[in-house]
Amino acid sequence: MRVETLLPLGKLDPGLRAADAPLDLGRVIEDARLVEALGYDGLAVEETKVDPYVVMALAAAGTTRLRLTTAVAMAFPRSPTVTAMSAWSIQKLSRGRFVLGLGSQVRGHITRRFGLPYRPPGPWMRDYVRAVRAVWSAWQQRTPLAFESPHYNLSLMVPLFDPGPIEHPDIPIHVAAVNPIMCRFVGEVADGLRPHPVCTPRYIRDVMLPAMRAGAVAADRSPALSVAMKPLICAAPDEAKLAARVPDVRARVAFYASTPGYRAAFEVHGLGDLAAELAVLSRAQRWEEMPPRITDEVLHTYAVVGTYAEIGRKLVERYRGLVTDVEFSIPAATAGEQGILRELVQDIRRETA
Repeated sequence: MRVETLLPLGKLDPGLRAADAPLDLGRVIEDARLVEALGYDGLAVEETKVDPYVVMALAAAGTTRLRLTTAVAMAFPRSPTVTAMSAWSIQKLSRGRFVLGLGSQVRGHITRRFGLPYRPPGPWMRDYVRAVRAVWSAWQQRTPLAFESPHYNLSLMVPLFDPGPIEHPDIPIHVAAVNPIMCRFVGEVADGLRPHPVCTPRYIRDVMLPAMRAGAVAADRSPALSVAMKPLICAAPDEAKLAARVPDVRARVAFYASTPGYRAAFEVHGLGDLAAELAVLSRAQRWEEMPPRITDEVLHTYAVVGTYAEIGRKLVERYRGLVTDVEFSIPAATAGEQGILRELVQDIRRETA
């Protein structure tokens, strides 16, 4: 099980809130070197407040070993040809260490933030990934660009805009998913799956992996694809500090449960009624009433909770045999904290072995 982290180090809340200290673009090279020195296998960046391709380019320039992943970059607002160029450039700069992670976003963001007409994201993503690969193939094989699909028709690539072949042309593509339809399309065209933090081991095993493997078999591809998990984690040095952090994680689980797009991940555990109840509270903006609905049993179903002495073992026990990559970090502002984090990364490796 490979271990990766987001920047800034210590961002414990995956996707919901900003980190305590925002990402500093001026420190990306230095921070990426620290991640490499701490023994991580990979560095990931999400698309929230900065362009992830800029961050990946800086990290590529400052490191020699880390795998570098957009986890995830938005697909649909960018032309496949634009995304292909960004990925091609970072792959060349990193000498073959880049992974293109793509996400679809929900209807409201597609239509109201990006100003695009909404279309079913599964078939759209399938065409998008195929279009990106078609552009790469044209550059690498020196062949005319010719891609036709319901969503994209690409047929022009003049020498001025053709970067030509690179040494490491096989760029893995990961796709973020929750529902089985998108998982099936991942199996058809992608190299890896990036489940949302709300996806439990049971949901991954019983819903996501079968759908992904069915897509791979239907496309006559190997079903042995990567699964890179960004878990919901609550970790602290000792029990007292852990107890102080639990309310925040309980609130996050309540927020996820209230989101209709994640309902399936709660229904698989028989928690559909709870999710519906929390959705009503959310629409009424009765935020303070939501976390108490999350019992300890529900909390531990969706979050990995433990002290630093426990968390590595708990992560491996939870995801062994299901995922190939796991994201993990703790605050690492001081030399002491960095030493603890280095040991925790090695703990996960030892537990995996």
